[in-house]
Amino acid sequence: MALRSEHSTVYVALYFFIIALSTFKVGVSGGSGSKVLSLLQPYDFLYYSGVRAYYGREWAKAAELLEKSLQTKEALLRTRRQCHDDCVVSGTDALNKLDSEEGSMWDLWALDWIQQRAECLRFCIGRSVTPTGQLPVSNDIEYEFDTRNPYNFLQVTYYKLEKLKKAASAAHTYFVANPSHLEMRNNIEKYRRMKGVTEDDFQDREIEKHWILYDAAVQHEASSDWLQATEKWKACVNKTLWKTDECRVQCEVAPRPLPEDRGVDGVDGVFEKAAALSLSLLSCWQSCVTQVATRPGRISAQEDFLQTQLEHLHIAQFKSGDVSGALQTLRSFLLFYPSDKDSLDNLQLYYETLGGDAESHGMQPAQEIVKYINQSLQEKKLLYFGVENLNFNFTDPDLWTPEDVVPASVRENWRAEKQKINEKLNEGDQLEEVDDSGFYAGGPVPQVGVTITMDDEALNGTNRVVLDGVMTEKECDKILQLATVAASLGDGYRGRRSPHTPHETFEGLTVLRAVKLSQEGLVNQSDTRLLHELGERVRTLLHSYFRSPSGLFISFTHLVCRSATTDDQEGRMDLSHPVHVDNCLLEPETKQCWREPPAFIHRDLSAILYLNDNFDGGELFFTKRDAKTVTARVKPSCGRLVGFSSGPVNPHGVTAVTRGRRCALALWFTKEKLYRDMEREEAESLWAADGKGVLKNNKEEEEKEGSAITGRNARSHATKERSRGRNIVMESKDEL
Repeated sequence: MALRSEHSTVYVALYFFIIALSTFKVGVSGGSGSKVLSLLQPYDFLYYSGVRAYYGREWAKAAELLEKSLQTKEALLRTRRQCHDDCVVSGTDALNKLDSEEGSMWDLWALDWIQQRAECLRFCIGRSVTPTGQLPVSNDIEYEFDTRNPYNFLQVTYYKLEKLKKAASAAHTYFVANPSHLEMRNNIEKYRRMKGVTEDDFQDREIEKHWILYDAAVQHEASSDWLQATEKWKACVNKTLWKTDECRVQCEVAPRPLPEDRGVDGVDGVFEKAAALSLSLLSCWQSCVTQVATRPGRISAQEDFLQTQLEHLHIAQFKSGDVSGALQTLRSFLLFYPSDKDSLDNLQLYYETLGGDAESHGMQPAQEIVKYINQSLQEKKLLYFGVENLNFNFTDPDLWTPEDVVPASVRENWRAEKQKINEKLNEGDQLEEVDDSGFYAGGPVPQVGVTITMDDEALNGTNRVVLDGVMTEKECDKILQLATVAASLGDGYRGRRSPHTPHETFEGLTVLRAVKLSQEGLVNQSDTRLLHELGERVRTLLHSYFRSPSGLFISFTHLVCRSATTDDQEGRMDLSHPVHVDNCLLEPETKQCWREPPAFIHRDLSAILYLNDNFDGGELFFTKRDAKTVTARVKPSCGRLVGFSSGPVNPHGVTAVTRGRRCALALWFTKEKLYRDMEREEAESLWAADGKGVLKNNKEEEEKEGSAITGRNARSHATKERSRGRNIVMESKDEL
């Protein structure tokens, strides 16, 4: 149905006015007591009741009420969505009359449609939600649930009830959205050590499916599994569109305040108020782009989130042989950026690959993307009209918005805002030459026979070094023999056979496991002691060379062997270890690196001590933040040590091992005593119990650091950056 042009503005105003009015306050008359009890109660009341029970140490009651508050909020969102869908057809008879002969009374037919839609929503929601449950919650309650604070209470509550698996899940769910929360980080480490708790228990109960698909697609790309990457990118695009639509529906159906009435000084009539409501709704719709593109625990959204997925998808489709699919996806991407040179070059390539036939040139973009763009552009036009003429404030969430959509009077400010965002995106390039780790390469090497083979200049980077002569051939042979006898198939502590590529097997051994095997007489104890001592040897060398101003503690030691499988290795495009950064999550497309879980953010310095060179491939290489531009390569050999700061200035990976077995000792170091390797200390305790203690060269430094809370090392995750701010209810009650 096409709206008549002379009436379209009023139709639009009335349309938004009704949506806002119908969501301002949806109420029902009170029914019988039993009926009210069966309806959804206010989830904020349930939450506060659960908090009161928590502070009253009524643990079972607190758990029940807190869980019920979470379930009720989720049920309320589902109810609103269902009612929105059920009421779509309400009033369509009246709406259809707008363009009929009876359209001379278009205003009355529009109001008829409005009232029928409002009545449907009120009745539908009233069947499932109590009158008080329909009222809007306070900003504080929204903040509590947005930051997942109910799980903060639940993890302690379940701990008190001795339901450790549920406690671990609640703790992890809260920590994902609050990675700077020190107490929760400590609690998670305590849960890891508790009997009966496994890694599988640390589940995110608020997990967002589109981010799971996004991460899976990136991983498949890194291993050059283009078919799986294509499947995941497609699913991610669809889930992102669905999630955006879900957000937009909640904008429509959730309670929305009416424009503020200025009393006797007010001059706004019904159209002005309708316009204010419509602009508020339009702005909420547009903000869904930002909400969907923001990971839990982050402050800022990933710019061009949907567009980035389309870009990855068409490349994956092309590399997997689906050129027609790649062409359609690329045409969809070009709707956002029609003059992007690289994309236009790819478009020509796809045409040529398909033979340049008429059918390929007639390939249309995906209809869901066409609809998405048309809807968004119309919303932006209305919003910018409000900005120019009705004093409305609007910040465009998109970089792709065409300039001709923006009125000339506000275009200068729009360009300035867009320039700020672009500068922020370009920070990745500027930050590559800055290392804030506190390390300064170039210090002395305090071991006779060790030489500096490559420094920062030779490695084209910052805080990188290659040292030779750290081990003798005899020592290399001893550790290689230890790996042959004792290393476990898999990564050595989580049991994954091939964590990075199916074309290689992976074996690992930790110091603690080696000590236990030596006590059982299964391996040579002197070899185990050498494995332990090598960690201290490397620590001493790198602490001196990188001139660390503070103590340096071993965070984890891992003897690793990668072996090429017997299948056909020719033409392998994957990597033995994809490009990554050791203490943050690298996003090559944005050149950002996020210091938050699941990254090991406590790592400050990384090292690899090689044991052999009788294999093909397996070279370490450094890249820029794009994960593509290689800046340096290092070929392994016995006794060669590579050391580098663990942060975003040093993305690195390992080329495919195509023949033989590559063994190395991987070590990570931290400046924080809290994250020292507790397994290493446990190994030392086992020796001490046998009357064979181990001399600690860093004992004095440990004493200088003073006392610290004992924590598990290693595989804990936290961040010191981007705190989400308040902790309104919990204060310090959340530590076990």
